[in-house]
Amino acid sequence: MSVCLSQNLILLILFTLASTSPPLITAHYSTSQPYPSSSSSSPALSQWTPARATYYAAADPRDSTGGACGYGDLVKSGYGMATAGLSSALFERGQICGACFEVRCVEDLRWCIPGTSIIVTATNFCAPNYGFTADGGGKCNPPNSHFVLPIEAFEKIAIWKAGNMPIQYRRIKCRKEGGVRFAVDGSGIFMSVLISNVAGVGDIVAVKIKGSRTGWLPMGRNWGQNWHINADMKNQPLSFEITSSDGVTLTSYNVAPKNWNYGQTFEGKQFQA
Repeated sequence: MSVCLSQNLILLILFTLASTSPPLITAHYSTSQPYPSSSSSSPALSQWTPARATYYAAADPRDSTGGACGYGDLVKSGYGMATAGLSSALFERGQICGACFEVRCVEDLRWCIPGTSIIVTATNFCAPNYGFTADGGGKCNPPNSHFVLPIEAFEKIAIWKAGNMPIQYRRIKCRKEGGVRFAVDGSGIFMSVLISNVAGVGDIVAVKIKGSRTGWLPMGRNWGQNWHINADMKNQPLSFEITSSDGVTLTSYNVAPKNWNYGQTFEGKQFQA
């Protein structure tokens, strides 16, 4: 009898502890998080590859705007400061814009923060400096693979005193909140469309546009992820067909209404991450 009472008492205590314990919290990557640090839920698209990384310290809030990919204000575009400028060996003349990379510090036990990595999006270009050799100060000169990171991101994987740091990187799939964004600009029949917030492989290699009075018209890459066309698309709803570098095509119908105007941004469907 006493044994049964003891067993029942133990079970009651365990049930009470389980019911009062805090719930298990699971983390997930979101574009609103400035420095995602794990790709456990983001499939890798390539193997770890050696490179080097340096950092820049933003002296002015305006340093978070601009960039060779044309995303403008990186915070408003959803990228925050989890971004990278890439050397010409990686930049691919802007086609790589929007791709996501996992980066980790390696080799230097003095400066690396063990067990850490960050996820960054390619948003800028690190121009070569041919006044120096590739191994003598021209860190972004061909054939160097180099990442330039905001200091806030750099310090997630290494101590800032590290300077020009050996790293490893690998391409991973991007995870984004909401749909692909189409920022429409231009004048008259000249139309420019900035494509951002792209999930999946992240980079776009082909774009088509369609109005209610036209068929599908191919757009040309202007620079980065800015695409342009010379066509009268006013006063008709706009649809977009975009193809990512892995060959997947996504079609978003009637993204912009008939009364759209230059300077507006519209949201379409999204690639699977």
